[in-house]
Amino acid sequence: MLTFGLRIKNQMIRYSLLLSLCVCTLSIKAQDMKTLFTQTPDSYLPQLETAWRKDLIDLYLTGKEAHLQNTMGGYSKLLKLTDDYLQLQVTERSLVEMKKFPLINNTHILCMVTTIEGPVADSRVRFYTTEWQPLESTNLFTPVTVDWFISENVDKDSDAYKDAVIRLDIDLIKYLLNSENQTLTAVYTTPLYLSEQDRNKTLLILKDYPKVYVWDKSTFH
Repeated sequence: MLTFGLRIKNQMIRYSLLLSLCVCTLSIKAQDMKTLFTQTPDSYLPQLETAWRKDLIDLYLTGKEAHLQNTMGGYSKLLKLTDDYLQLQVTERSLVEMKKFPLINNTHILCMVTTIEGPVADSRVRFYTTEWQPLESTNLFTPVTVDWFISENVDKDSDAYKDAVIRLDIDLIKYLLNSENQTLTAVYTTPLYLSEQDRNKTLLILKDYPKVYVWDKSTFH
């Protein structure tokens, strides 16, 4: 009798979890990028009030230039908008990308990449639920470091390598979401920060291609 009772209890728990997941999934499916952009907390996009975000969407969808003055006295422009992707020029020197990524349980998370040009591009990658609750990024993504960009064929005992690598004393990385697929690309921008002479030295020891992460419904790898 005890075993039968436990079996019934476990079935009820599974049913309850399944019902909750179905309700959650239905809610999430209704949240396309237009909704997510409109509901972005002001602290994440302080340059644009909610009403202005709605105006940008309306302008974009009617085929007009989605270009409005922001709270900083400059202009923001909605560059691209699909059901799961958004690209926004927030200011002259800052760009935001957002993209929904599916999880294994048919729900989604949101990846937000903020890139600042100052004086060369450097990005921050953050993750949220579709209710805009922050997620711990270490569980989803490991930032690339300069070591990945060093060519495998370089002689690390050579004077040329030692002379070049000492100039790479800061990690500046530009991250790019792809509107067409589930990838995240990391471009090493530190060499652009250097003088032309120093840049040419570092390019001799670096790979000539970026790192591309692929989403596998649980993490970027």
